[in-house]
Amino acid sequence: MGKKMKAVRRVVTGNDGQGKSTITWEGEAPARHESKFPGRGVTDYWVWNKTPQPLNGSEDASLWPDEFPGPKGGGHLRTVHWLANHEVQGEIPPLVTPHAPVPVPDGRSWDRGGGNNVTVSDMHKTESVDFGIVLEGERGLVLDNYKTVIKPGDIVIQVGAWHLWDSSRIGCLMGFDMISAKFDEQGLGLQEEDIPVMLPNPNQVLPSGVKPQRRIITIDKEPGKSSLVADSFSPEVILDPARPGFALQRMWVIDSHPAKIVPETLQLPNILVPPKTGTVLNVFTFPPDSHWSGKVDKAQVEAFYKIVRASEICTSGTIPNHPYSQKSDTVDFCLVTEGEIFLILDTKETLLKAGEIAVIRGGNHAWSNRSNQPAIVAISSHDAIQE
Repeated sequence: MGKKMKAVRRVVTGNDGQGKSTITWEGEAPARHESKFPGRGVTDYWVWNKTPQPLNGSEDASLWPDEFPGPKGGGHLRTVHWLANHEVQGEIPPLVTPHAPVPVPDGRSWDRGGGNNVTVSDMHKTESVDFGIVLEGERGLVLDNYKTVIKPGDIVIQVGAWHLWDSSRIGCLMGFDMISAKFDEQGLGLQEEDIPVMLPNPNQVLPSGVKPQRRIITIDKEPGKSSLVADSFSPEVILDPARPGFALQRMWVIDSHPAKIVPETLQLPNILVPPKTGTVLNVFTFPPDSHWSGKVDKAQVEAFYKIVRASEICTSGTIPNHPYSQKSDTVDFCLVTEGEIFLILDTKETLLKAGEIAVIRGGNHAWSNRSNQPAIVAISSHDAIQE
């Protein structure tokens, strides 16, 4: 019997008839699409076909018809399951010879060969901005001018660039939030090329338990050739004096729809609340509650939300014993990359472990780390509206 494609647990929130946040779906994500190779495939967690995306709705959007790289008017959240060579049953197909770029029939992706077997992708690009987040295993990333290996917790921000993935050594489970973009007639679309790339502050001292967050940015600086923009740590780390061991590490901001093809975005002011039709990506380290619980008052919580320019979403005091609650008009994709943490809603709570995913649809919520180790959660917040 061959390797089975891993089932990943997903939690989706909504609001009940009284407007209280609750769980709408919980359990193994149902939209698993296995390829002809047992163990390899994709799982969809959420699909949207217009921007801003709706906060409400009774359909499980993960089951909507989808295409690669996601609907033109929106995008999708999925994981890709790739195999290592030793996990493949039978003979591994040969790699495809590199060739001139060929458009895929949908007109929004292209390939150049060079891979495309069960463990190595082809060299390809998509008309999208992608947040790639490694959950398990490792993956080789190949650009035209750079190669590296990414491991759990590493994030690749793929800004419409040519790239190839290699999972042949140990295999990989990797999350992708893919957001539709727009290229120019050359298939390049690079805008505002002179934006300076932000690099880490060499004098930044991280609290105990906080790991620097790796951020890899790729883009095509000339037609047909991908380039590395940066492979370093998050350039902006926000701490909370009232919560020792807490850190918010900024990663990317999208401020328009379709997304712009630019080499940097953290010069934009949006931290927790995205721009209209946009998205923000941050990585949070949540320390154990025991480090701060019972020692924080409402004024300190409000001060934190002011620091992150999001006072309007603070709902401190609405969930007993969880002062850092918030509610915003966003759909938040939450990928736990390390540890475990409780998602607290108005009516329920649920434990999320490393490798599990939550989709929060605008509901009041808070986070609670009841373990004795930090929990790390990558959260991509998308502008959304009630319909």
